[in-house]
Amino acid sequence: MRFVIVTGMSGAGRGTALKILEDAGYFCVDNLPVTLAGKFAELVYSSTSEISKVALGLDIRSGKTMDELASMLEKLTMAGYQYEILFLDASDDVLVKRYKETRRNHPLALDGRVIEGIAEERKKLSFLKKQADYIIDTSTLLTRELKQELDKIFVQNKDFKNLVITVLSFGFKYGIPNDSDLVFDVRFLPNPYYYEELRNLTGNDKEVQDFVMGFEVSHRFLDKLIDMIQFLIPNYVLEGKNQLVISIGCTGGKHRSVTLANRLYERLRENADYAVRIEHRDIGKDAVVKAH
Repeated sequence: MRFVIVTGMSGAGRGTALKILEDAGYFCVDNLPVTLAGKFAELVYSSTSEISKVALGLDIRSGKTMDELASMLEKLTMAGYQYEILFLDASDDVLVKRYKETRRNHPLALDGRVIEGIAEERKKLSFLKKQADYIIDTSTLLTRELKQELDKIFVQNKDFKNLVITVLSFGFKYGIPNDSDLVFDVRFLPNPYYYEELRNLTGNDKEVQDFVMGFEVSHRFLDKLIDMIQFLIPNYVLEGKNQLVISIGCTGGKHRSVTLANRLYERLRENADYAVRIEHRDIGKDAVVKAH
C-alpha cells in the first residue's frame, strides 16, 4: 500500500497534483474532513481493500484547527499505518498573483488581504512542512514539469532530494532577476553582437553557440562554474533548500548568457537527483524594443 497525503499552501497546485496522481493510477480523495481521514486510512489499509495506491488531499479547509491534523497523523503512526506527505509550496508573490488571476478568496482571508491569509496559513502549516517527505516549490514550474517530478517520485519510485534548479539567462540592461540565488556575469566573453551575421541570431542558434564556445576562456569558465555548483548543490539540499535559481547575464540576454545557460542546463541534467529547468528571460526583448 502506498498512502500519500497531498497538502501544502492554498494555490500552490494541490488540486493539479491530485489530478496527475489520479492519471497515474492513484485512488484520490480531496477535501476530506480531518476527523474522517483516520477512518479513511483504516478502510484503505483493511485486508479486504483492493486499493494499492491512495492519495488524500488535505489543506487548510479540511479542518478548523490544524491541531486535529497533527493528532490524526500521530494516530496513523501509532496504528502502524505508513504514509508519505507531499507538500506543495510557492512564494508569497506567486500565490498572491494566482489568487488575483483566478479572483478567488483565500480561505483565511475572506474579509482581509490575500497576503495576510497566506502569512497565517504558513504559520498553521509550518509543522506539516517540517514533517513532509517531499516538498515541491511550484513557483516557476509548468504543469508538465510538475508531472515529471511526481512521476519520478510516485511512479518510477526514484529518490527525491526536494530541489528544483532553474537556469535563467538575462540581460543586465533589463535588470538582475530578483529571485536569483546565484548571479554570474559573462560580459567578459567576446560579444557576437558586433558581428553583423550573428547580431540577429540568439544563443539558441548553432552559429552563435559555435562563436561563444570557440574561445578557451568560455570552456574554462563553464568548467569552473559547474564544479562550484556541483559542490554547492548537496550543501543546499542539506540545508533544506528546495528552489535554486542560477542566473547568467550578459548585456542584452540574447547571445552569451543564452549560450552558457544552455550548456550549464545540459550538464546539470546529466544528474537525475534533482529537477532542472531552463528559461531565457530577455532573449526576445531586443527585437521588441527596436520594433517600438
